[in-house]
Amino acid sequence: MKHVSVLIKPASGLCNIRCQYCFYADVTSLREVESYGRMTKETTEKMIAQIFSDLENGDQLTLAFQGGEPTLAGLNYYRHLTSLVDEYIETIDVEVHYAIQTNGIVVNERWCRLFKDYDFLVGLSIDGPAMFHDLYRLDAKGRGTYQRVLKTKKLLDDYAIDYNVLCVLTNQLAGEPKKVYRFLQKENIDYVQFIPCLDDFGAEKRSRYALTPKRFASFYQQLFQLWLDEFKRGTYRSVKLFDDVFNLLVAGQLTACGILGNCQIQYVIEADGSVYPCDFYVLDNYRLGYIQEKSLRELFEQDVSKMFLCEPRDLSGFCQECPFLKMCNGGCKRMKDAMYVNKQGDFCGYQTFLKKFVPQIETIIETREKVIR
Repeated sequence: MKHVSVLIKPASGLCNIRCQYCFYADVTSLREVESYGRMTKETTEKMIAQIFSDLENGDQLTLAFQGGEPTLAGLNYYRHLTSLVDEYIETIDVEVHYAIQTNGIVVNERWCRLFKDYDFLVGLSIDGPAMFHDLYRLDAKGRGTYQRVLKTKKLLDDYAIDYNVLCVLTNQLAGEPKKVYRFLQKENIDYVQFIPCLDDFGAEKRSRYALTPKRFASFYQQLFQLWLDEFKRGTYRSVKLFDDVFNLLVAGQLTACGILGNCQIQYVIEADGSVYPCDFYVLDNYRLGYIQEKSLRELFEQDVSKMFLCEPRDLSGFCQECPFLKMCNGGCKRMKDAMYVNKQGDFCGYQTFLKKFVPQIETIIETREKVIR
């Protein structure tokens, strides 16, 4: 039995808001073709056929949708795609999971019915309280989007749809961990993932929003203590980084890409059917091929795949002396300037966080046994 995960961009880099820090807008600006528009019906049908050609009875498949803004592909796109999948699973015993990452702007009751019918896990982008969210997550007219996203959150709650909040950890937001945690409590957000805000590829001057290793460390050290104190009082709140490190150290499970410093092939499919190894590297020179022409298995065997997986890592002397080297190995290469070793080479944000987190592992285990049964 195998578990295959595919990340699909059915509306390419198209988006209905203008987040000032958008990493994918930066990625697409470096390609020969910035946007591939919306995925056609023909490409969708061929994509699903190729994906299922590699599957066998008992396999699991996760189809995740991202952008840009993936809802811009239209509700009928998802109705068509899910109907195609339904036809295939009538002939092969495959367990299919759906997920979508959205800014929530166009999500209404019709979308919620689709999410509910197919048990979508929704990732909803909210950058903490309004004062931070509306700083960079603006619409085309330069207006904040916080209130519109909160209405979508309420709609997801009303429909009892499973969702996680994805929060881009900007340098400003990372300076206010107490405000962030109070926001999670106030809005009853039980599952949250903080994504380090990245600078543009090859940026010579750091932007005002890009996270730094020291700010990363400061944020997570304080957030962890707030989280642990609440956990001891009987309330468990899932913070993805805490879960990922716990799963790695206690259960020996890899629940985050790059956590051991090794890249994996993610199978990112753009709207024209082109396939790439990682969401951070949807670039022309990393194109594996086209899903219309090759199966995922065949794409994995391409030379570009091997090049991506085997690109050498240059670990600094600071990394070589790190007590956590074997469980990190430099981490995600795209995140290195945001959360790992600083430019001076004398400080690592992730190492500093681990020094706070790891000694509390036994306390976390004991608390889990009391709270989570």
